Amino acid sequence: MEVVENTFEVERVKKSKVTETDFGNLQFGRVFSDHMFIAEYADGKWGKAKIQPYQNLSISPASCVFHYGQAIFEGLKAYRSTKGEIVLFRPDQNHLRLNKSALRMCMPEVPKHFFIEGLKQLIDIDRNWIPEGDDLSLYIRPFLIADEAFLGVKPSSRYKFMIITSPTSTYYTGAVKVKVENHYSRACQGGIGAAKAAANYAASIFPATQAQKQGYHQLIWTDANEHKYIEECGTMNIMFVINGNLITPSIERDTILPGITRASILQLAKKWNMNIEERRISVDEVLAAIKNNSLEEAFGVGTAATIAPFSNIGIGENDYELSDFNTWKFSNKAKDYLDQVKRGTQEDEFNWTIKF
Repeated sequence: MEVVENTFEVERVKKSKVTETDFGNLQFGRVFSDHMFIAEYADGKWGKAKIQPYQNLSISPASCVFHYGQAIFEGLKAYRSTKGEIVLFRPDQNHLRLNKSALRMCMPEVPKHFFIEGLKQLIDIDRNWIPEGDDLSLYIRPFLIADEAFLGVKPSSRYKFMIITSPTSTYYTGAVKVKVENHYSRACQGGIGAAKAAANYAASIFPATQAQKQGYHQLIWTDANEHKYIEECGTMNIMFVINGNLITPSIERDTILPGITRASILQLAKKWNMNIEERRISVDEVLAAIKNNSLEEAFGVGTAATIAPFSNIGIGENDYELSDFNTWKFSNKAKDYLDQVKRGTQEDEFNWTIKF
């Protein structure tokens, strides 16, 4: 178990809101913890960072983020183990991905010390906000925004890096109904699809809303050129088990976000000697597998849901109901394994976690 060092200036709240919070009725991203981490970048360098009470920002209406969209973020969770320890799952990978997004969006890289040590100290201060329970966790949102006040298309010279946290329950309850999107696009080749940029999510809201009106939870995005090949699913990467093979779209193309949960599940599949295919997979291939009963499992993978099984897939005008996800072998085994690692009841043989 690591000891958290107090390396950043801290201003604590006068009175915590934790005793006023209904932890038995949490909704994703609606309640926020007492404190936040903030660091500012100006004149080509990062300044001092501090932890302060969660509060609104004072920011110019001309700030670059509002007009030219330089905004990126990450998402991870803190868990309470069965021994009472705080467990973080692969935060180093979130830091690496944030900085890859920063490079693509022409933003400064965030120092690892700010990200990892700032995150640990913030969570240690707000550890009472981490709820106990199998489906409960503290969601963590690190983000970087441009806040130079100017109107003109160029990279900002000023930035804010912040971390806020939110106690939460599960993102999805039960299985998820998804629909293949064959008109709108989330990202295109050469675009910012592989970056965790706010703009990607803004582009997805309208078509996702239309699908929700039809009774679906999320969209399965397809390639922007032909709408023929599957890319990812709303807030998640996507995986299929067909004829015993684990198939997932390759992230070599720059249209798909390289998910940390995705990478972890592929590592598990390799350990369990499962045949893995990272390649382009067409909508027609999935449809054929549904019709000939070779599609054994279909699910999304990501931080918010870990693994979200699909109950239905809408393709064209038809809706296809899948088999009972409770009988699925691989995805349930992988979810149980990851949940147990995060709760400290499974040996962390891959050194994925930080405990304190």
